[in-house]
Amino acid sequence: MATPGPKKSSRQEFEAVALPHLDALYGLATRLCRNERDAEDLVQDAVLRGWRFFDRFDAGTNCKAWLFKILHNTFINKYHRGVRDRDLAGALAVGEGEGATVSHDALRAARDPESAILGGVLSTNVQHALDELPEEFRVAVILSDLEELSYREIADVMECPVGTVMSRLYRGRRLLQRALRGYAEEQGIVKAETEGLPEDNVIPFRRGEP
Repeated sequence: MATPGPKKSSRQEFEAVALPHLDALYGLATRLCRNERDAEDLVQDAVLRGWRFFDRFDAGTNCKAWLFKILHNTFINKYHRGVRDRDLAGALAVGEGEGATVSHDALRAARDPESAILGGVLSTNVQHALDELPEEFRVAVILSDLEELSYREIADVMECPVGTVMSRLYRGRRLLQRALRGYAEEQGIVKAETEGLPEDNVIPFRRGEP
């Protein structure tokens, strides 16, 4: 016997609290899938699952975080292998088509990647560096610095302890900083514009959180 879905009277409530987060869901899906078509399918699957299990959503809690968890789990269960296979097949093509210069935004991001992401400074170099992070670090950074979820919310989405979230954020931001610094060094402009940049100049935890 099929599992009953939420009552019809819940449809308006679902649309009110869930649909405003479609853009955020698509943004995360794009970062995970690295393919627009798969990202669209992933969002559709996540929203359908969200509607199906909407009776399990606790009213008054963060619906965006709840939907992110559904999307992340759906990605792992249904899309992860295909994305991994495409990444391996396209490994030799990484970096093709990159511009010949590193933007000032990228240099600024190398000093403070968290603030750069929070400020929307997503130049081509920053986007590329973010996309190249290992998945568990990339997701943690996106959920914290782009979507501004709390550590507990991220831990729930990624199904790991809060301490693991903090560790992944620290390591992800450090890798992001190193990648951006590397771009600048390749172009020979680090010494002129970022001399003295500390290797570990990364904000390990979000401001205002313990």
